[in-house]
Amino acid sequence: MSWKNRGTESTSRNAVSRKLTIFLCIGCFCAGMLFTERTLDKTISNLEMELAAARAVQDSLLGGSPVSENRKMPELAKKRKYLMVVGINTAFSSRKRRDSVRATWMLQGDKRKKLEEEKGIIIQFVIGHSATSGGILDRAIEAEDKKHGDFLRLEHVEGYLELSAKTKTFFITAVTLWDADFYVKVDDDVHVNIATLGGTLARHRSKARVYIGCMKSGPVLAQKGVRYHEPEYWKFGEQGNKYFRHATGQIYAISKDLATYIAINQHILHKYANEDVSLGSWFIGLDVEHIDDRRLCCGTTDCEWKAQAGNICVASFDWSCSGICNSADRIRDVHQRCGEGENALWAADF
Repeated sequence: MSWKNRGTESTSRNAVSRKLTIFLCIGCFCAGMLFTERTLDKTISNLEMELAAARAVQDSLLGGSPVSENRKMPELAKKRKYLMVVGINTAFSSRKRRDSVRATWMLQGDKRKKLEEEKGIIIQFVIGHSATSGGILDRAIEAEDKKHGDFLRLEHVEGYLELSAKTKTFFITAVTLWDADFYVKVDDDVHVNIATLGGTLARHRSKARVYIGCMKSGPVLAQKGVRYHEPEYWKFGEQGNKYFRHATGQIYAISKDLATYIAINQHILHKYANEDVSLGSWFIGLDVEHIDDRRLCCGTTDCEWKAQAGNICVASFDWSCSGICNSADRIRDVHQRCGEGENALWAADF
């Protein structure tokens, strides 16, 4: 082969090499732009949600905040991050239930403060006001709160038919007061193992929008006068149909993004007769992961052998009573048989 031909071949190879290099550079640039654009979109989306949440909180404050006036949070509490806020739904008539919870799974005094500071766990009884604000019922709660300091008072008028509104107000209030990964609602006649609950939720920390509980799909009850009657039964199709999947109302947890969503859209979220149905309906059509964890709905008999087998339940109650039957008297027995032990809580690493 002549030197001329060799030179021509070398020049051709150099040209191909340059073209390939340019093509690879352009490809890398486009890939980088696509990755940057997606990251930027996600960042902007997060900022927009935070801004909307801030506006929702401001609107609530200007238009009548759901946060009780006597609830003053220290600056440190507003800035720090918590694992979970546990709101125990209670009523004026439930003093014995509250005392039984305090005597079992809800830590008191300095231990509860230590739980907040070291483990990032807030636990409060949640209650609104009576129809006669400042009356004897409200004064009794104020006296009880002065003694124990474990109430979250809502700007909400108490009533069984107002549970959906109370649940919504709780999440709005909680996400306003505390920056937590999860917000939990539990009834005051349910036994809870806090360390096991914390460990369960911590495993889902990396997920943005999660809804955790014992998922069910009960019948839509059209007949008037029966318990759990649904006045808007016609919206769910033919009589005899079932509800969409939703967490049973005894206990459930939602992530911060979902609590923020409720705060932002509070004025347009429809309330059905049953609060667990209402909450589930708010997430229909959203990109939400429903997590069905049956450890959140153990029976008060099977929780014992599960504990003996090392499979501690998160929550225990009797389905027949929608809570622990005669809980004020029986929850101590359930705690003794099914409780995880206080040491489990202090040893837990969330």
